[in-house]
Amino acid sequence: MKRICVIGNFSGRNAGDAAILGGLLEDVSRLYPDAEFDVPTINPGFVARQYAGYRVRPVPMLPWNLSVKILGLPIFRSVLRSDLVLVTDAILFDLHLFNPLFNYLSTMALVLPLARRRGIPVVLYNVSLGPVSTKAGIGCLRRVLDASSKVIVRDTESIEMLKRVGLERADLRIAADCALNTVPSDDARVAQIIRERDLVFDEQGVVTFNVNSYVDVFVRGQKKGIGLDEFVPLMAEAFDRTIESLNIRPLMVVTQPMDFTITNAVMSRMRQREKIRTVANPEYSYRDLTALFAKAEMHIGMRTHSLILATSVGTPVVGIIATPKNRGYMKSIRQDERMVEFKDLTADYLAEMIRKTWANRKAIREELLPIVAEEKRKARESAAELAPFLKGT
Repeated sequence: MKRICVIGNFSGRNAGDAAILGGLLEDVSRLYPDAEFDVPTINPGFVARQYAGYRVRPVPMLPWNLSVKILGLPIFRSVLRSDLVLVTDAILFDLHLFNPLFNYLSTMALVLPLARRRGIPVVLYNVSLGPVSTKAGIGCLRRVLDASSKVIVRDTESIEMLKRVGLERADLRIAADCALNTVPSDDARVAQIIRERDLVFDEQGVVTFNVNSYVDVFVRGQKKGIGLDEFVPLMAEAFDRTIESLNIRPLMVVTQPMDFTITNAVMSRMRQREKIRTVANPEYSYRDLTALFAKAEMHIGMRTHSLILATSVGTPVVGIIATPKNRGYMKSIRQDERMVEFKDLTADYLAEMIRKTWANRKAIREELLPIVAEEKRKARESAAELAPFLKGT
């Protein structure tokens, strides 16, 4: 039996991160049924409950375990007792580089080279890399790459970023996001959510919306700053126009609780706020949210995994490019023409993009299905790349 340490941000607060871990466990367990997984987490109860169907052992990273989130004794012990280390998600960026409450990259630059020296293989598994722009951040990412036996990225943005900072690697492989293979909740669970949240799915059609508290954290290099005073009324106006002109049922989907403040701020400025219903993680799991996306006519999103979970069930999306991850994903599913960059973000532009997508939603759905099916295959087949490290499982 092989022990695999899976490193990501698995606190249960972010539906996208939870979906990544769920997809990874399913894909890897299917090929290597005897493998067991150590999952470092600040919420061991969530990991134990959510993934009870797999051979998972939560590794607590709490203060009394001598850990400051990712930085501490648990991550070093977990990595160094493993047979294989998988680093996934999008945790290798240099924003707040030396703050372990926010950043994983600096800690990975310490622990992964130790694994390499111990002969423990490290695989960057369906990851997004970066963004990094500082000398220290580039140095940390170089150490991570040097420690990795295999690098599998989920988007071309990662490769382009590596070229920009001089960290090109010839053996990179492009796959896709593990969350694409999320299995939606069943009909009985969906019916329960509909009752609880007073939702209506009928011929009028539901459009789902998602906003992100980061706003323009990762896009300031475009020299197009936007503050909350500008962003909130802009989004409220665009959403109002959508609801009024298309006569749709609006549903706000919150995939990360830190987005409640900005979501409520946008809703409070809307003329149509009485029509809006809300569903949110962690009350509703990533599988629940995916099932609701499947019933929607289209989705407008800022969180990357709101876009991923929606398109995983064929729902057309308009992607607001708040981070490079969004751009990378939209390009990977060939939806470039439905991206809204922050430099172009106005109420008029966004409302018109939504209108055009709505008018063509049936054709877009048909176009998306085979593209997403191929991305799902690519995500799933990354597990086969682990065979050299998991012989005997």
